[in-house]
Amino acid sequence: MRVRAATPDDVPSMLPLVQAYWTFEGIEGFDSLQVSRQLTRVLSMTSLGCGWVATEDQSIRGYLLAVYVFSLEHLGLTAEIDEFYVQDGERGKGVGSKLLIAAEKEFKRMGCTNVSLQLGRTNAVAREFYRRIGYQDRDGFVLLEKSLL
Repeated sequence: MRVRAATPDDVPSMLPLVQAYWTFEGIEGFDSLQVSRQLTRVLSMTSLGCGWVATEDQSIRGYLLAVYVFSLEHLGLTAEIDEFYVQDGERGKGVGSKLLIAAEKEFKRMGCTNVSLQLGRTNAVAREFYRRIGYQDRDGFVLLEKSLL
C-alpha cells in the first residue's frame, strides 16, 4: 500500500470512494459533477486544503481530504479533516493510519497548530481509532482535536 498526495488527476478514481463515504455516513445529495468540481478545486488550490490517496495495484483504496482554517482560538492555521474513508476490505490493515500520518506530517510542515475532525455520533469504531492515536473529545462539542505543537 502506497500513500501519496492526491492530485486533480485522481478525482475520477476518487469519486466512487467519496460516494461510498457519503452513503456510509448518511450524507445526502451526492452529485458527481458538483463533487468532482469541488474536489478538483481543493486539490488544485493548496491554500484551501490538500488530500492523500492510498493506492495498491494502481487502485485507490482510501483517501483523506483536509481543509485549512485560520483560528484565533488555536493561534493560527488549523487543519480540519473533512473526509476520511478506507474501503471495507482494507480496514484494519493500517491504511487509515498511513493516510493520517502523511496528513499530520504535512499539517506540521504547513505550520498548523491544531487538527480537528467531525465524527458521526454512532461511529464507535472510528472514535476508538482516533482516540488510540491521540485525538480527544472536546468538552461541550462533538468535535475531536489533537494538538500539533
